[in-house]
Amino acid sequence: MTHVYSKALVTGGAGFIGSHIVDRLLIDGLEVTVVDNLSTGQLKNIVYNENQQNFHSIKGDIRDLDLIRRIVKEVDIVFHEAALISVVSSFKDPLTTHDVNVTGTLNLLKTCLNSGVKRFIFASSASIYGETETLPMKENMVPGPISPYAVSKLAAEYYAKLFYKVYGLETVCLRYFNVYGPRQRYGHYSGVIPIFVNRLLSNEPPIIYGNGEQKRDFVNVQDIVDANMLALRSKNAVGHVFNIGTGKATSVNQLAKIVLQIFGKKDLQPVHTDPRPGDTKEGSYADISKARRVLGYDPKISLEDGIIKLVEWYRNQ
Repeated sequence: MTHVYSKALVTGGAGFIGSHIVDRLLIDGLEVTVVDNLSTGQLKNIVYNENQQNFHSIKGDIRDLDLIRRIVKEVDIVFHEAALISVVSSFKDPLTTHDVNVTGTLNLLKTCLNSGVKRFIFASSASIYGETETLPMKENMVPGPISPYAVSKLAAEYYAKLFYKVYGLETVCLRYFNVYGPRQRYGHYSGVIPIFVNRLLSNEPPIIYGNGEQKRDFVNVQDIVDANMLALRSKNAVGHVFNIGTGKATSVNQLAKIVLQIFGKKDLQPVHTDPRPGDTKEGSYADISKARRVLGYDPKISLEDGIIKLVEWYRNQ
């Protein structure tokens, strides 16, 4: 059945990925409500939408069941982007990671079911795979999470699939690989691309954890937004999980080389240090054939072009 959607909720909508989804939904003419507790999201990511009649922003937490019930009553689709995303923090405080990422998701799913929401799109993570014996990673592989964060994402994913199978709520899970792009916060727990870029902007060398041969699948945030829009409109997507990456493997050493070339600073040599807990040693990259086949997903932004745009964005901040 094809639905007509008019009102969307984006949890974590002031965050890096969520705010880009908000922008696209508004461009497409939907009424959009954002709920974000601003623990990592930032108002500056959505402030320019404040004067639009079909945009609403609420400071709140997905663990606040009364608040979620009030908001969800008004929408037909939910993009669930709110989460604690730091792998390192999840080792220090697994209880809070579980509370936000699992209990918060369950709150939303139950409320969506009771409120007649038509579709629920969940931001999952490639971290659920852990160390796999073969690459690329395929959706039918047995998960092997190696961090509390990854366990929380997998548990939330299982709940989303269960709510479709048992209760009939239309759910789609998107396993994001290494997302980068404008609005990505720079800090101790940032992804490797913003860290490299910001170190080079300060004329400091990139720091590589481990030998740098671990592979990653770096996907631009605009391709992630495209995947979410396809997941919304594809009738065959319901009840499924999809890898959302580029299908291309880039080692951290190669990434450092690309960023150094973009900056024209080939004299700055990367500095190697100890591996971090929760990082996969071999790395990860996606088999995206299922997303291509079912969703019509086709990532468009090359790593070089994406990083050049990101550098411009950081320089303008």
